[in-house]
Amino acid sequence: MSGSIVVEGVGKQYVKYHDQPMLAHALVRLAARSRTDRLWALRGVDLRIDSGECVGVVGRNGSGKSTLLQLLGGITAPTEGTVTVYGRVAPLISVGVGFHPELTGRDNVFLNGTILGMSRRDIERRFDAIVDFAEIDDFIDTPVKFYSSGMQVRLGFAVAVQADPQVLLVDEVLAVGDFAFQMKCLKRIDEIRTSGASVLLVSHNLSMVERLCRRTVVLHEGTVRYDGPTLEAISTLHALLDDEAQVQAGAVEVVPNVADVTEFAICNGSGTPVNATPTGERLTARVSVAAHRDIERPFVGLTIDGPRGDAIFHQGNRSRPFPPLAAGERRVYEVTWNAQMPTGTYGVRMHLGSIAADDKIAILSEPAPVTLFVQGKLDAHGVIDVEADFAAGD
Repeated sequence: MSGSIVVEGVGKQYVKYHDQPMLAHALVRLAARSRTDRLWALRGVDLRIDSGECVGVVGRNGSGKSTLLQLLGGITAPTEGTVTVYGRVAPLISVGVGFHPELTGRDNVFLNGTILGMSRRDIERRFDAIVDFAEIDDFIDTPVKFYSSGMQVRLGFAVAVQADPQVLLVDEVLAVGDFAFQMKCLKRIDEIRTSGASVLLVSHNLSMVERLCRRTVVLHEGTVRYDGPTLEAISTLHALLDDEAQVQAGAVEVVPNVADVTEFAICNGSGTPVNATPTGERLTARVSVAAHRDIERPFVGLTIDGPRGDAIFHQGNRSRPFPPLAAGERRVYEVTWNAQMPTGTYGVRMHLGSIAADDKIAILSEPAPVTLFVQGKLDAHGVIDVEADFAAGD
């Protein structure tokens, strides 16, 4: 496996103690403190990022994103597997990391730059550019403990990007900056990537991930659930979160080996599969189903994810399910709809489900999402195209 970042079979385990003895009783009770859990924050992770790639990492809280960044940044070591990172690493993992609160911004520039491997001469040569990028000229000689979180992020990012990193690790820290600064950071990240550096971006801001990353990894419960094109990764994440929320609510269970979706396509009015369409076109989402067991009340659901990854439409026919499907039988289900959206790239998802006698819902199969590009009006923006007409009165 070659690459700027190589992760092979990596797992990270933590030990959780159930009882937390008071200091006064610690020595007495230490031997008896045996109730522990061993929690795997990551397990079986394989990942390669080549020079010049900007890769996103998404997932719900607790999925292992920050643990992965800590492993890549050398902050912690893996319990199993190997992590190899080639070149100078600039980690932007948490607000204020690498800063001493009692030192001034000026002193912390030299401290942080040294941690990142820069010589004093390099820091002196780039000092004005760092302060200019951070936009904190009036506070550079003020102790960092008086900085806001946004000011700390500005300074930390400015030092990191001036260190000429070969690997840039960016966590959710940019979320505390204002919009204008975020846009400046995104532009600089893209310049770093273009120069040949590897960038790993962890964020809950899916529009930011889509803008910067052609490839995105979905982490879920400590494992890699998807690694590929960003739009499909975002659709996969939404599917995981939707299923998880429904399962936790007791409304839905995922039941494998009951039926398979053998084909999923979006077709135009002539029945031809398409991946692009003009706004307003009547389309049909079609799934071919093969049943392995009897399904009493099958239904399908259609979800459309917008360019930013948010679900802009969902509908199913749970209230009016299809006729029973016998084991060994094959059937085609269709959902016809209008592509009434402005210009953009959308993800279209379908799932096959069933309703049991006690009205509990089961998800039987969900194929990979299909990407659909909609060519709309040049001056129409938003979530839907409402076909507005413009007129001037007398």
